[in-house]
Amino acid sequence: MKSAAVVNYAPEKGAVEIREIEKPVIGEEDVLLEVAYVGVCGSDIHQWTNGHSWTVNYPVVLGHEFAGRIVETGSRVKGWKVGDRVVSETAAIIDPDNPMSRVGLYNLDPTRKGFGYGVNGAMTRFVSTPARCLHRIPDQLPFEHACLTEPCCVAYNAVVNNAHLKPGDRVVVLGPGTIGILCAAVARLCGADVAVVGLEADKGRLAIAEQYGCEGIVGDATAWAKERDGLGADCIIDAAGASATIKIAMDLVRPNGHILKVGWGPQPLGFSIDPLVQKNVTLQGSFSHNWPVWERVIALLASGRLDVKPVIGGIWPIAEWHDAFEKMHSGAVVKSIIKPV
Repeated sequence: MKSAAVVNYAPEKGAVEIREIEKPVIGEEDVLLEVAYVGVCGSDIHQWTNGHSWTVNYPVVLGHEFAGRIVETGSRVKGWKVGDRVVSETAAIIDPDNPMSRVGLYNLDPTRKGFGYGVNGAMTRFVSTPARCLHRIPDQLPFEHACLTEPCCVAYNAVVNNAHLKPGDRVVVLGPGTIGILCAAVARLCGADVAVVGLEADKGRLAIAEQYGCEGIVGDATAWAKERDGLGADCIIDAAGASATIKIAMDLVRPNGHILKVGWGPQPLGFSIDPLVQKNVTLQGSFSHNWPVWERVIALLASGRLDVKPVIGGIWPIAEWHDAFEKMHSGAVVKSIIKPV
């Protein structure tokens, strides 16, 4: 059986097209999922425009934000059955003996390979997934929301585990894309006062950030960052897809404050980072997520305390993948979702 798939086939701008691919053959410890919905990530866009900074195994089916039902299980899979509603983590290949994996931080295993760049992803009808990646989702959580568990996990890991926010903190988020807005939403759950900063073209997306109780700011956020005592914001979350925003973050952060870098930017910096020294600032990266983060985020989504509905800009059939990508790339929507069947 062949199915349509969104395939990134070469390291060139625009090298993405629909191809017919065979149904995957699963291994003993894998399950076969029928994909209900798959989110378009900024990294999918970066691969489409060839603006990424990571190694891709071409040709590869895009998509790593997905939810669906199990339709087949491997011979050694226990605890899962056909028909189970699930989401899948993104670490498709890990070394269980790597020191990072041994302490549960397999997301930081340097040999890790993820769906959509290292192995075939979920922008197609069926995807093979290691059973260890699965998480059960409750019936009250619709698939079109559940497929966004992964970006919510990126945001939760960044804000809760790496930024260590406290109630009353003043937080500036740079970049009103999916990750920026979800970071802002999680920061609000932590009790922070949050501003999300973008450009004139981002006004529509900033309005969505405001639905989470955030301040939307076009351009310079200095006045908001320094409003409380003149020193700057406690934490700057850099969720923009450019390196230059680190300079803005260094200007906005208060002495002894925290800059969290979660957005990718392959460009060289071209400026001094001495303000980090002068201000005694912590610069923290945040990458991916692990099992306990997924369990906590699923609980938040199922309870409604974390609501992804405001960020969903539309659902496109797989044949219209290009429009779904273009709408996100242009900033017309925050998050596009593709329905493979």
